[in-house]
Amino acid sequence: MSTDQPHIHISPVPRLAVRAAGLDDIRAALAAGFRDTLAVPILSLFFGLVCALFGAVLVSSLVVFDQILIAIAAGVGFPLVAPFLAAGLYEISRRRSRGEPFSAADIFLVVFAQRGRQLGWMSFVVLFVFWMWAYQVRLVMALTLGYRGMSSPEAFVTVLFTTSHGASFLIVGTIVGAVLSTVLYSLTVISMPLLLDKEVDFITAMITSVKTVLASPVVMLVWGAVVGGLTLLAIAPAFLGVIVIFPILGHTTWHLYDRLVSEA
Repeated sequence: MSTDQPHIHISPVPRLAVRAAGLDDIRAALAAGFRDTLAVPILSLFFGLVCALFGAVLVSSLVVFDQILIAIAAGVGFPLVAPFLAAGLYEISRRRSRGEPFSAADIFLVVFAQRGRQLGWMSFVVLFVFWMWAYQVRLVMALTLGYRGMSSPEAFVTVLFTTSHGASFLIVGTIVGAVLSTVLYSLTVISMPLLLDKEVDFITAMITSVKTVLASPVVMLVWGAVVGGLTLLAIAPAFLGVIVIFPILGHTTWHLYDRLVSEA
C-alpha cells in the first residue's frame, strides 16, 4: 500500500518590518496618489463616484425616515468606512508601482475576490466601529441634550449652537468621536492595503498598522487629521467632492503603505 500523501502547498506567512514615517513620505505618497489619479482618471473617479453615491444614499435614507441624529452621525462618520471601498484604488496603485499591465476588468475582479479574503473580515471591524460611532451620538445626545428640540434639523442646529447643553454635546461628542476615529485610523491606515497586497490574516494586518502609527505617531496622526479634514470638506457639498478626493486619498494610502512596510 502506498503511503504517499498528496502534497499541499502552504504559503509562508511573510515577516513584516515597519519603519517610521517622515513628512517626506507623506509628500511623496500624496504626489504619487495625484499621479495615479491623473494616469487612470476614469476608473479612479468611478470608485470615487460609487463612494459618493453610497454616502449620499445612506444619509438621504436616514433623513427620509426621520432619523436626523443618525443621519448626522452617518455623514460625519462616513470617512470611517471609506477605506474598505478603496480596494480598487489600492489595486490600481499596486499594479502601476509594480509596472504590471491591467484593465478595468482586472481591477473589478480583484475587488470582487476580496469578499473571500481577509479584507472581508476587516469590513466587520470597520462596520462595528462605525456603528459605535453612530450610537455614541445618541448616547451623548441623551446625556447632554435630553432630546431637546429635535423636531427638525433647524431646531437641532439652534439648540446645538445657542445653548449650554448644545455646547456640552459638541465638546463631549468631539472627544468621543476623536477617540473612535483615532482607533479606527490606527487599525486600518496600513492594514487595508496590506491585506490586498500580502497573504496575512486581518489580526496581523491590524497589529502592523498600529505598529506603523506608533513608530511615528505625530506624522501619522497629522496625516490622519489631513485625511479627515479633506474628507469632511469633500462631503459638505452633497458628497460631490468625494468623487475626486476619495481616489486621491485611496491611491496615496497605498503608496504610504508601500513606503513604510516591507518584508523582513
